[in-house]
Amino acid sequence: MPRPPGNTRLKSARLAAGYASQQALADALRVGVRQVRRWESDTPPWPQPEVGQALTQLLGQNLESLGFTPPGGLANSHGRRTVLAATAAAVGLAVVPTQAAAMQPASVAADYEAVTRSHRRLYWSVAPATLHPAALSHATLGCALLPQTTGQTRQRTAAALAETYLLAGRIEFFDLRDPDSTQQTLLRALQAAGEADDPLLGAAILAHTAFIPAWVSDRDAAVERMVAARTYARRGPASAELLAWLDAVEAECETRCGNTRTALHLIGHAEDVLARGSENLSPEWMDWFSAVRLAAFKGNTQLQAGHLPQARTTLLGVLNALGPTEEKQTTVVLGDLAAVEAAAGDPEAACGYAVHALDQLERTWYATGMDRVREVRRALAPHQHERCVRDLDDRLYGWSTTVSALAR
Repeated sequence: MPRPPGNTRLKSARLAAGYASQQALADALRVGVRQVRRWESDTPPWPQPEVGQALTQLLGQNLESLGFTPPGGLANSHGRRTVLAATAAAVGLAVVPTQAAAMQPASVAADYEAVTRSHRRLYWSVAPATLHPAALSHATLGCALLPQTTGQTRQRTAAALAETYLLAGRIEFFDLRDPDSTQQTLLRALQAAGEADDPLLGAAILAHTAFIPAWVSDRDAAVERMVAARTYARRGPASAELLAWLDAVEAECETRCGNTRTALHLIGHAEDVLARGSENLSPEWMDWFSAVRLAAFKGNTQLQAGHLPQARTTLLGVLNALGPTEEKQTTVVLGDLAAVEAAAGDPEAACGYAVHALDQLERTWYATGMDRVREVRRALAPHQHERCVRDLDDRLYGWSTTVSALAR
């Protein structure tokens, strides 16, 4: 008999908060590990008031959202509440008891997946401020549908819901620069992936959560989340692309924390993984990574390591290889090329790349790309009286660019 999945929402919240083991959470709460093990069982007991309050403060969700059923409350046929409880407070939904809900036909999964798939494609061209509320609304629908499904239909709906939350979290972090919202959105994504029992989606979501501490140089937290992501990847038929992407994410985290030598080693390993290939196919939802994207990671790390000639060569190769639909990545690469030239003491070339990046940002906004341009401008401070830098300032602080940046 397969082992019961247990309280996947508490497990997900624990991992997302950086507690890699039950013992780590027990130590933080000053309770025995046996107590945490019971909470993560298939029928978790309701915590004592003081401990329950500490648990909610530590993990950032109320007890029902963490998979606990109040004494006398309703539970589903599997002995645990659905993922709907984890998002009800955030989206303002009333929780409808599963027993009273009308069951949806099997076709609902395919219909819900179709919209999720469309949002995935729209991410590359639609303005983030437009797509983000649409993705969250779609997630709200998924939360309402999930308790009205069973079996394979439920599993497929939960997986599409997890992907939808992952998309929303990516927009919040990379496009809108809202790490606080990202943390909660990715937690909901992880809980939905747990409902779907999809370890590869879980690995992708956990790896995305590693970006959040890495951006503030919290290496320990980033590494813990990457360990969890790799653990989940081992549970599924991971493709070479997924495994290489995990290396690339960890390399990005190490670069952000100043460990460029470790990062370059990870990128080299990722290149070897891609070269060897794998019989396993990449999941359909993994459309953000390729050999060219890995080279973009490499170019940035070479830049941060001070290997300017190598960075220039790598990034120019990436720029030439990017397709016309990869506009967001293009702005990042242009920004990195501008940074290479700024570090090499060529402000005119640096400004040229930065202006090209701003041209692209006017067509397709990407906060990560704008961050690169601003970093370049700071690096050009010693040359701020030169004509090319003043021209860059005219573009960087023009009405359209400034209003667009503030609006987003």
